[in-house]
Amino acid sequence: MFISSSFLLFVSFKARTSEVQPQHYSYSPAVGSASGLEYSLTGTQRITAVRVWENYGGGVRGIQFRYGPVWSDVVGSPYGTPQEMELWEEEAIVQVSGKFGYYLEHVIFTTNRGRFLHAGQPAGSSFNMYPSFEGAELVFISGRQNGAITSLGAHWAVVDPSAAEH
Repeated sequence: MFISSSFLLFVSFKARTSEVQPQHYSYSPAVGSASGLEYSLTGTQRITAVRVWENYGGGVRGIQFRYGPVWSDVVGSPYGTPQEMELWEEEAIVQVSGKFGYYLEHVIFTTNRGRFLHAGQPAGSSFNMYPSFEGAELVFISGRQNGAITSLGAHWAVVDPSAAEH
């Protein structure tokens, strides 16, 4: 009886571990002037929406993500005109691009379905961020802020969709 119980435990463990996918993580280094206070915009579920505030003069003032049903804090300032994109089922952000000077001037969030949200004015130096691993998506951003966003870095990971529903 002991052998068959041990064998069943092993088979059960093996079946569960074969479903576990290896975690792949990559980081796109921050761009910008990097002045001000550090920030990390994180959540406990997948990103389900993004909101970006556009300054009246054309730059990016603030960014906010919705993780599952919960909106994060705002990075930068929630002033100006907000642009918002809600992600569809099984949709994820797979590219962050734009332009920067002292502040983040222009940002484009692009999804695996070809949709995008852009805000700000295209002025300054260009940047383009994307994951190093196939199937990875944006999980959080970090950088610095000083009234508005002065630097932006992107963190990517392969997320098990069954572990974190939209």
